Amino acid sequence: MKSINLVECLGYLASVLVAVSFLMKSINKLRFINMVGGICFVIYAVAINAMPVALINLFTVCINAYYLTLKNASKQGE
Repeated sequence: MKSINLVECLGYLASVLVAVSFLMKSINKLRFINMVGGICFVIYAVAINAMPVALINLFTVCINAYYLTLKNASKQGE
């Protein structure tokens, strides 16, 4: 039986986090968990030398971070 290495585990973790994020009712929780999954995917993609996968996930991480920061800033301004 083939053992799973650390890089593969990271890929599976990323997949689970992204999938679970879509089960969230709160958009903030969805964005945060999706962002963590995206970060895991970026690391995974760089480790397996899959730059297109790394770039699209980096893009989604930036979008999620932007909207979480924007929402947080608007709450502090109230």
